[in-house]
Amino acid sequence: MASTDVEAGLTQPGRSGGLRDVYRNRFLLKLLVRKEIKVRYRGSVLGIVWSYMRPGMQFLVFYIALGLFLNAQGSTPNYPIYLFAGIVLVNFFTEALGNATRSIVNNRDLIRKIYLPRELFPVASVWVSAAHFLPQVLILLVVCLFFGWLPTVWSVLAVVAAFVMLAVLAIGLGLFFGAINVYFRDSENLVDLLIMMVTWASPVLYLWSQVERVLGAFFPLYQLNPMTIAVEVFHWAFWRPTLDGAQLTAPSTATVPGLFELWFPLAGVVTVAILLVGQFTFSRLSVKFAQEL
Repeated sequence: MASTDVEAGLTQPGRSGGLRDVYRNRFLLKLLVRKEIKVRYRGSVLGIVWSYMRPGMQFLVFYIALGLFLNAQGSTPNYPIYLFAGIVLVNFFTEALGNATRSIVNNRDLIRKIYLPRELFPVASVWVSAAHFLPQVLILLVVCLFFGWLPTVWSVLAVVAAFVMLAVLAIGLGLFFGAINVYFRDSENLVDLLIMMVTWASPVLYLWSQVERVLGAFFPLYQLNPMTIAVEVFHWAFWRPTLDGAQLTAPSTATVPGLFELWFPLAGVVTVAILLVGQFTFSRLSVKFAQEL
């Protein structure tokens, strides 16, 4: 009887339980996150300060080129806050996706030596990106408070929900491209192209109303992008509360109709679907990771 109970608790060696294994091995996940952070800043003088440098420089370039030279701040009140709120979110997603795509290949030595739930590596990459994201959000909070921003329960919940949705999206795409990248290294180049397009394919530098005027009947396709919805939620939570009464009534500053009633739930469905496809692809291809690496 005891032997039967023991056998029932055993699993086939190398058999993956998917993302459930990540939860069961939370301690290993913490170790991987710490390792990734230490490796990234090993030998660096500035260390984690570099996580501030990239969004800061990106913000400066976009603000000068678009805000000043093209006068985007003339049509968008508090344009610096509008711009930075989108940049910090996009940077989190692009960093998470890029690192998750390369996570399996970059950890080839560890994967060939011992068995770990393979999903740990893409998930750990997303957690590392989240650790870089939080200090940037703190800077955004301080700036918004200076401009009169007052947080509400709904705005905080909306920001957390948007962040979680993007994290899940990054995990789903990271699992998908991370697995394919083991077999076809061109996947890295494809992901780099997608990352380059993300900033321009979401309302980070421009208003959603400008897209609606151009796309017309095809605007709903643009809204199905979870990245677009997450950025619009951040603008609703951080940027709009800094506007005054006259600015809030302007058509250019209006929130996209149905943001929370329609588009956010649809973006959540798309995100879950991508996660399931990514997990399915990863589970099928991870069986031969060690041999291919």
